Amino acid sequence: MKQTALYIHIPFCKHKCIYCDFYSIITTDNINPFLPALKKEIETYSKKFSKDRIITSIFFGGGTPSLMDAGYLNEILNQVNKCFTVAGDVETTIETNPGTVSFEKLKEFKNIGFNRISIGAQSFNKDELRFLTRIHSKEAAVKTVEDANNAGFENINIDLIFNLPKQTKEIWMNNLEQAVSLPITHLSAYSLILERGTILNKMVLDGKVILQDSDYDAGLYFSTIEFLTKQGYKQYEVSNFCKDGFECKHNNAYWHYQDYLSFGTAAHSFINGKRWWNYSSLTKYISEINTNGNAVRSSEELTEGQKLNEYVMLALRSDGLDKNKFQQNFGNEWLKEKEGYFLKLIENNFVENNSQSIKLTKHGYAICDEILKNLL
Repeated sequence: MKQTALYIHIPFCKHKCIYCDFYSIITTDNINPFLPALKKEIETYSKKFSKDRIITSIFFGGGTPSLMDAGYLNEILNQVNKCFTVAGDVETTIETNPGTVSFEKLKEFKNIGFNRISIGAQSFNKDELRFLTRIHSKEAAVKTVEDANNAGFENINIDLIFNLPKQTKEIWMNNLEQAVSLPITHLSAYSLILERGTILNKMVLDGKVILQDSDYDAGLYFSTIEFLTKQGYKQYEVSNFCKDGFECKHNNAYWHYQDYLSFGTAAHSFINGKRWWNYSSLTKYISEINTNGNAVRSSEELTEGQKLNEYVMLALRSDGLDKNKFQQNFGNEWLKEKEGYFLKLIENNFVENNSQSIKLTKHGYAICDEILKNLL
């Protein structure tokens, strides 16, 4: 059975934040028609891909999946279990934003089968939350984590964003200290990225917001690694840290170049070297599903060069490039060609190299994008 990850995109949101470029809508229109369309899409793909696959992770993202009632989400989970072979130890994650869930609702999510929760705190500083146009307070974020723990979630992630405009090192370290004081097992720390089409991007172009430079960003990032490592968190990907045994199975599937199926608006799938993606528009998605059983907007068959580049990028961003696996898939020529550059990286303590793997050090993680640019 081939291990496969499964992602479900729930597009509905209470509010669109200024930095977000994920497909989401703040209207409640089409919430009811979306459910049968999504179930039909799951059934369509199960006929093609269910026979020799086992689902090892299920991830509900968005949007804000936690806005949905537990019964709504349970119908989706039941459809997945009906149509696919699901591993007994499947990791089932729901993304949530503070202020959108009660303790009772979290208990319901746990009871229907979610065993991991990812909480989009982003910051615990009131001025930063206001800037990001988040709808929750510090107190609401803390309470959501504590409620999730009391509801029985033993695997809790927090998302935080660093290098915000005017963010001092003291503010950022306070955010980290607050996070690790809570009953979390995983932390994702992302540098603020300016995405085209977002409100934040326009604010920067108009000169209303000034971003801090890359050197300052690198300093905050390095401080993050040092602090979380001392607190007992293992860095297993550029932006992700966890306590022992709590790596995110779903994200590891992406980073280890495994197959994944995705359902819902704007969802991307990757199976056997082929990638395809759905229409973003919710009305278009529902119409296409009802007519064709799928909502594929476009697809691509990856070349060997593209496969190699993606494999290297994902491997170096996470726990390293496995030399044996790489050679089985792509041969030895590329590694020989890049040997000189890797030797320079080793000399400068950016890379650890042994007989099994090539792995970035914490110094290498800090300049990961530059290293990948030079390699690929």
